[in-house]
Amino acid sequence: MSTGEEPRLVPVDSAAEQPAPSPSPEPASLAATRADIQELEVDEPQVAILMGSKSDLPAMEKAETELTERGIRSETRVMSAHREPDVVADYAKNAKLRGIRVIIAGAGLSAALPGVVAAHTELPVIGVPLTSRTSVAGGLDALLSIAQMPPGVPVACVGVDNARNAAVLAARILAA
Repeated sequence: MSTGEEPRLVPVDSAAEQPAPSPSPEPASLAATRADIQELEVDEPQVAILMGSKSDLPAMEKAETELTERGIRSETRVMSAHREPDVVADYAKNAKLRGIRVIIAGAGLSAALPGVVAAHTELPVIGVPLTSRTSVAGGLDALLSIAQMPPGVPVACVGVDNARNAAVLAARILAA
């Protein structure tokens, strides 16, 4: 019925004479439905920004700012690979199911967080080596820890305290 058109009244007696409505088309295949759902815009974050300590927040905020400026949704979490290994593992295992497509993980000192996350997910992980007041050689310890992952546990690594570059790399990964 188009706008402005009066509804057609059907007398009760003639309702039986009306043709039966045509059957609705068969639903699309499950695979096609899944493909359609994956292309829908949702409000879920696409990038996770993780850090081992609240003290890492000033350095890691640069990643969130860059992603926001690019219109990419993100979420920020603090979780320690050493103090909360089960929390980190659970988060990494379930990130993809929640819509996360890239994980940025910042850590200082031994910088275990990016590697532990990468060990528990197939998503791309970008490590951000961070300096701290007790770091050796201005964050070189963290950089080497992130860059020297064992075979089969890849972690991309950006420069020391360069969370912004991690966000730029995440944006490029999402665009690929």
